[in-house]
Amino acid sequence: MDLKEYLNRIGFIGQYDKAELDNLFTIHKLHVMNIPFENLSIHSGEKNTMDLNIIYDKIVKSNQGGWCCKNNLLFSWVLKEIHHVRLQSVQLEQEFLPMDSHLIILIINLYVSFGVSHQIWHPSELISGKDQPQPPGVFRLINNSMKWVLEKTGRMQFVQDKALASSSLIDKRLTKTLYSFTLTPRYADRFRETSDCLQTSPDSLCMLKSICSLQTPTGFRALIGWTHSQVTFKDLVDTKEIPDFRYITDSVVTGLLASKLRF
Repeated sequence: MDLKEYLNRIGFIGQYDKAELDNLFTIHKLHVMNIPFENLSIHSGEKNTMDLNIIYDKIVKSNQGGWCCKNNLLFSWVLKEIHHVRLQSVQLEQEFLPMDSHLIILIINLYVSFGVSHQIWHPSELISGKDQPQPPGVFRLINNSMKWVLEKTGRMQFVQDKALASSSLIDKRLTKTLYSFTLTPRYADRFRETSDCLQTSPDSLCMLKSICSLQTPTGFRALIGWTHSQVTFKDLVDTKEIPDFRYITDSVVTGLLASKLRF
């Protein structure tokens, strides 16, 4: 694996051999804008793996994306080349499974993670109760002495297609709890069983819906099942149904990733 090749994949230009905060912010932002968050592999007959070399080849060499375990495991390797990091596990607040099923990265006292509509663009300071505004909304970490909780406050959304205004894909909550975690360090092996469960259990959200999302300079685009949504920072939501192509091929899925959801 080659750090320069990864930085070229995300379009980073500049010095990367110094652990500077500005570099961390830039690399984080470029990652989420160039590498899709997706679970398409398990809907295309492919088994997700926690093998970092395989993940690197898929995301960096094959110009594809991945879900949290893939994205964060690769990103943790990148940051280990520059910063001191450790992995954490978190439990999603609306999770279908009673286990820690999401992987995040802790860098000294900075918190980094990935999501779909809840995407964090920049590292967040591990300070309880501090409002930390970012383009997607205001993020807030709360320490209740037992665990840390991540909250996000967004803005009122305006859905252009009134027929889809009541869709379950439109989250109408202004403030929402995303997930919780402790500061117990974790290693990649800790997530192998979880990864297997998420792609085999009938109760797993990842099995119920295919998801492909990418951040853009003005918001994000997402393909969830056959519904494509485009959201701007003003929370203008353009949602449309895509015909159910029952014979969609793996090459079509790859094409969606390669075009970075520019429908």
